[in-house]
Amino acid sequence: METDLQLAHRAVLTGAAVALPHFSALADLPRELKADGSVVTAADRATETAIRDVLAAARPHDAILGEEHGASAGPDASRRWIIDPIDGTALFVAGDDRWLILTALEEDGEIIVGVAAHPAQGSVFWAVRGGGAFEGRIVGGRVVAATPLRVSDGPEELEGARFAAVPETWAPNLVGPIGEVTPPLPWPVHPGLLVARGDLDLAIQTGGQIWDFAATSLILTEAGGSFSGLGGRTRPGPGASLYARSDALRLATLELLADARHAASRT
Repeated sequence: METDLQLAHRAVLTGAAVALPHFSALADLPRELKADGSVVTAADRATETAIRDVLAAARPHDAILGEEHGASAGPDASRRWIIDPIDGTALFVAGDDRWLILTALEEDGEIIVGVAAHPAQGSVFWAVRGGGAFEGRIVGGRVVAATPLRVSDGPEELEGARFAAVPETWAPNLVGPIGEVTPPLPWPVHPGLLVARGDLDLAIQTGGQIWDFAATSLILTEAGGSFSGLGGRTRPGPGASLYARSDALRLATLELLADARHAASRT
């Protein structure tokens, strides 16, 4: 029987096999706007369907939550798969290869498996709670070349920290105060994963839902990093979230943002 991680890998690879042909034929891909103003395509829906089919066949008792097709209950309410079939659809439709496929498993309210793939780049990141975090390559429909991930060491001050924001152009009220202390850098893969790899010290994702953060938050924390929402919650959920290489750096950033909000409220 497949382990949960093996199943998550297989589900993500199946989704990648569906998404990549759409990415290669963007001119023929219709776009729609969802109620929140974000873009959705047939590729999002088809990719999620493929992932759900793999998971439902292998774990019929588990619940599933996906961005495009919502929630489906299973007899075992303690286990729930969480899917973002194409994270960064705006990147996808622009021909930018930084979009992701995200799949995670939650058990009793804790994320225990997370897989984040950049299919157009052939890279994949994953973690199992208590088992560390890894990066590998997608070659011939298989995950190979696993390399352990570890956050970097360094000073705990925000000034001079290597910082990136995703999306780059959203929420200037969040990115601006941090950028005044340490300017945001460009990012080739998801900034939260770069923090886990040790290439960044701090990242902010300025909005999202649980499916945006479930996999990446576990990968970061298993690499030794620190994750939370702006209110301090350490489990993935709706709203903006921080990825940091240490608790001290994350808390310093939260304090900076709180001070900025306080100052703005007085003007």
